[in-house]
Amino acid sequence: MAYIMTRRHFLPLIAASAALPSCGDSEPLLFTIGMDMTYPPFEFKNEKGEPDGVDVKIAEALARSLGHNNFRLEAYPFEGLIPALQAGKIDLVISAMTATDERRKSIDFSDPYAFTAIAMLVQKDSAIQKPDDLKVKQQGLRIVAKIGTTGESYTREELKEAKLTTFDDEIACVLEVAQKRADVFIYDQLSIYAYWKKNQETTRPVLQPIREESWAIGIKKGKAALLASVNAFLKDFRAGGNLAKLGDQYLAEEKKALEGMGIPFILR
Repeated sequence: MAYIMTRRHFLPLIAASAALPSCGDSEPLLFTIGMDMTYPPFEFKNEKGEPDGVDVKIAEALARSLGHNNFRLEAYPFEGLIPALQAGKIDLVISAMTATDERRKSIDFSDPYAFTAIAMLVQKDSAIQKPDDLKVKQQGLRIVAKIGTTGESYTREELKEAKLTTFDDEIACVLEVAQKRADVFIYDQLSIYAYWKKNQETTRPVLQPIREESWAIGIKKGKAALLASVNAFLKDFRAGGNLAKLGDQYLAEEKKALEGMGIPFILR
């Protein structure tokens, strides 16, 4: 996966005027939101080269609700988002980030805006049929995961007898399974479904939850007022049906597939 750490995109927003901090005679500091811009349909560059996706739309609406006249989306590798937040380089993380207990040691999280689970992509003829099979068959099992994800941490914590290989690119993980160099790729449900759609001749999705998770907005510790404002925004945004609308806009096929399997949809 190619990450462009210095790539920036400025999005002017018409909103209520708000004073932004300034540094001497320099331009006012922009409110900056960090995300991994390589995770469609949540955050990606569209055909015009502009940031797009569910997380981008949430970021736009959140910036308006906070009263910022303009803000910046800054791309970081996923594993670099928390360090950037701690260092004050960004104000928030909106990047399909799972709110784990381990991450809570470093940053605070908003209330959840999405409810998901990790699932798996296996070889088409694999004997693995359900999540419980992972622990039963873990000895010698070749598992791949993206660096810094809960798929990696789950494997390290729960599947100690398996052989784990990590990559910074989920496409590389998919290819390992498709080309039979790995048995299982553990990642989030929506991505597993999407990658199976592109590799149906060689892979098979197992979408039943391995472990349920929630995604939230990351906030630097000590920012209680900002945290409260973000939570108030999320409550109103959900109540207004806006999360559901984003699901219909960006994930209509996935929503139909998951609900057809009796799996609740991520945005609710």
